[in-house]
Amino acid sequence: MPTVAIVGAGPGMGLAIARTFGSRGFDVALIARTKEKLQTLVGQLGEEGITAEAFPADVLDRPSLTAALDAVKTRFGAIDVLEYSPAPHSPVPGHTLAAPSEVTVDNLQPQIEYVFYGALTAAQAVLPAMREAGAGTLLFTTGGGSVDPVPMLGNVNAAAAALRNWVVNLDKELAGSGVHAAHVAISVWIGGGGPEGFPTATPEQIAPLYWDLHEDRNRSEAVFNA
Repeated sequence: MPTVAIVGAGPGMGLAIARTFGSRGFDVALIARTKEKLQTLVGQLGEEGITAEAFPADVLDRPSLTAALDAVKTRFGAIDVLEYSPAPHSPVPGHTLAAPSEVTVDNLQPQIEYVFYGALTAAQAVLPAMREAGAGTLLFTTGGGSVDPVPMLGNVNAAAAALRNWVVNLDKELAGSGVHAAHVAISVWIGGGGPEGFPTATPEQIAPLYWDLHEDRNRSEAVFNA
């Protein structure tokens, strides 16, 4: 059975992506900070006939993230698809929002650690084996501000744009290797409770895009708009 590892798995996009791949025959490895929440998702997927397991790790603790991905490989074998999309659902200490003119090294660095360096760590943990096998997919998610910046998210968008640039460039480097990298920019509010007038979409509407990018080896990025 092929395996998808979802870093930043939660009850929204993570669960929807897990269902998208799991319903197509993939085993699912769920990686996030809280084991109890992951176990709830594992139970939901199990009821749907999808094999899933929890691997707790914090993307800000790079050794723990590497260890979790190594544990996935020990449990399931090769990781065929890596998806990286951590999104904090509660305030993260040291993380603040800043307009472009207010961006400083101090308020940008935590965003880079969370958005970009975590992605690099995850990729480094799985890419050598993918290259050796001549097959694999690396999928990375940011908000739409990585493509079309939003002033109130000046520091977040800068970190996300750095990730986007690296992913597109990585896919160029990997051309002909059998390994594919792609970036997803989500330009809508996911689920309910968004700002008035802002476009929205459900995780279930967005998740098929990840399968499409996995299947289409010629696309290195996609933007989801309402």
